[in-house]
Amino acid sequence: MEYRQLGNSGLRVPVLSFGTGTFGGSNDFFKAWGNTQVEEATRLIHLCLDAGVNLFDTADVYSGGAAEEILGKAISGLRDKVLISTKATFPMSDGINDFGSSRLHLVKSCEDSLKRLNTDHIDIYHMHGFDANTPVDETLRALDNLVQSGKIRYIACSNFSGWHLMKSLSVSERYGWSKYIAHQAYYSLLNRDFEWELMPLGIDQQIGTLVWSPLASGKLTGKYRKDHPVPQDARIAQGGNPVINTPADEERLYTIVDALDEVAKETGKTIAQISLNWLLQRPTVANIIIGARNEAQLKQNLDAVGWDLTIDQVKKLDKASEILPIYPYWHQRQFPMLNAAPKLYNNTLK
Repeated sequence: MEYRQLGNSGLRVPVLSFGTGTFGGSNDFFKAWGNTQVEEATRLIHLCLDAGVNLFDTADVYSGGAAEEILGKAISGLRDKVLISTKATFPMSDGINDFGSSRLHLVKSCEDSLKRLNTDHIDIYHMHGFDANTPVDETLRALDNLVQSGKIRYIACSNFSGWHLMKSLSVSERYGWSKYIAHQAYYSLLNRDFEWELMPLGIDQQIGTLVWSPLASGKLTGKYRKDHPVPQDARIAQGGNPVINTPADEERLYTIVDALDEVAKETGKTIAQISLNWLLQRPTVANIIIGARNEAQLKQNLDAVGWDLTIDQVKKLDKASEILPIYPYWHQRQFPMLNAAPKLYNNTLK
């Protein structure tokens, strides 16, 4: 397994982590992701550890806390061997203060996650989304207090806009508080909007990227093809798709899959493995969160590492998935000499 430093921190993480959105299945949305319970979760976690994957990603909102509970039980006796990433911000109930990034909610959410996970600390604590109704300094002061208390090791964000993240970094720097070291973001061959603003920001501010839904909710697995029926046993057909796509994206998908088919013939790898490996060649990407409903899916995804696409293969996929960005990004691309030079991670550990 390859390990990369996460942003501007001393924390090293595997390039693959295991996402627990499939744990629990306690409502219709998450049931479409999966219904993994403690026994199978324990097997999957041991498979990950055997492969060198020691980072496990979850969130309080996943199945209303059930995913955290199952993860906590599945890692019993293994806490010193694993890293835990969890999140807060989204509503956990109908309570008027049971959502957002206020001090009140974050302190309660952290305490609740610690109990469900059966641990005394969280390694990476994400703001699952940006709360525009709470002062940024209130959120960051609360997070810094949690870091100082030892309940959190590092803080990160997820699904932020560029200005959300930059303002947060500025406030932390102004007061000497803990900074976000990473941004958990959606990024895939099918959707490359991340490259317009968030990737340059990550390069400039040394923010590591943890990628969620790297296979575009299963669309980059080879199951979705032109003139083929949509798989009815997949997450999208069952109402569990967290990714919004336009009709134009659907047409682009078939072009991308054709290119993936060509690379698959050249490499002997699956379409899913190639899609994941492409992401590992992108600037700022430190980790890709993979999910799996069963052992077969997990083992296939784990084989996405230990090899690299050639430069020509990467270019072929780049071209097939390219899309014209919105203003001002298309204008900025006309002057590449003014843009931040991308830097791939080269401080890796095997």
